[in-house]
Amino acid sequence: MSNGNASDLQRELAVALPPDEPVAGSHEQPESIPPRALLAQVLDRANLQRALKQVRRNKGAPGIDGMTVDELPQYLKHHWLDIRAQLETGCYRPQPVKRVDIPKPDGKTRPLGIPTVLDRFVQQAIAQIVSAQWEPHFHPHSYGFRPNRSAHQAIRHVQATIRAGHGWVVVNRRRQRRCWTNIVMPMR
Repeated sequence: MSNGNASDLQRELAVALPPDEPVAGSHEQPESIPPRALLAQVLDRANLQRALKQVRRNKGAPGIDGMTVDELPQYLKHHWLDIRAQLETGCYRPQPVKRVDIPKPDGKTRPLGIPTVLDRFVQQAIAQIVSAQWEPHFHPHSYGFRPNRSAHQAIRHVQATIRAGHGWVVVNRRRQRRCWTNIVMPMR
């Protein structure tokens, strides 16, 4: 119980369970899917067709093997049975990622990793299934690396939260080395 000190109240709030986040293992968590059933969903023909369509739509440069997105369908026709067997037996290994330096406006560069087109196809097929299972369980105000979400939406939400008079905003920016990392800012 609190004695009224601000630090006591902050400690109580920190350990309290937010009402919109379920306890791990509760009925609100997504059901666990057995690995074989999950793999069957990944390897489902309709899922693979969607993955191929998405990889082709995204375009992108070839990886270290030089294969383009336009060459992928023909490659899959000739090699799919072997690739599928590797995925089913756990023997599939992604190729190394091609590293390129992308110029920035300030004259510096930033590294970019380019997976092979085949690896992007496999990743897309997996991501579609995993995302469908987990996406409904993410916090509604989580914006990082989510479909139909953007940094602009996150900024608009923070601005609206501030305008609504809330006293704290938590920002988690681990990817940006020269930016904030887990900053809790009083907004007064």
